[in-house]
Amino acid sequence: QVPLVESGGGVVQAGGSLRLSCIASGRTVSGYRMGWFRQSPGKEREFVGFISWNGDSTYYADSVKGRFTISRDNAKNTVYLQMTSLKPEDTAVYFCSTGITAGRWDYWGQGTQVTVSS
Repeated sequence: QVPLVESGGGVVQAGGSLRLSCIASGRTVSGYRMGWFRQSPGKEREFVGFISWNGDSTYYADSVKGRFTISRDNAKNTVYLQMTSLKPEDTAVYFCSTGITAGRWDYWGQGTQVTVSS
């Protein structure tokens, strides 16, 4: 098990910024890729982006590319999602996940709500 806890969500006006954090406890995640996902009411969970184990590589969904940035601090066992130029359609519960098994996202946090008002 890898308990993950997201934080940093809240209400922000369109065009604003937020930084989400995801802290892993009980087990180091420094050797694993970490991902961010989101889910809006009535929609399926959507991939946002991920970062490689050492932070050298990142990949983003087209919908957030150029606006969102994922980073990590392995010494703190923490991954971040910096969100800028937020839009109302970014409103969702945001989840982080650990990718330990190839091709899978193994463990999930409980999520943090982000609401972007127009």
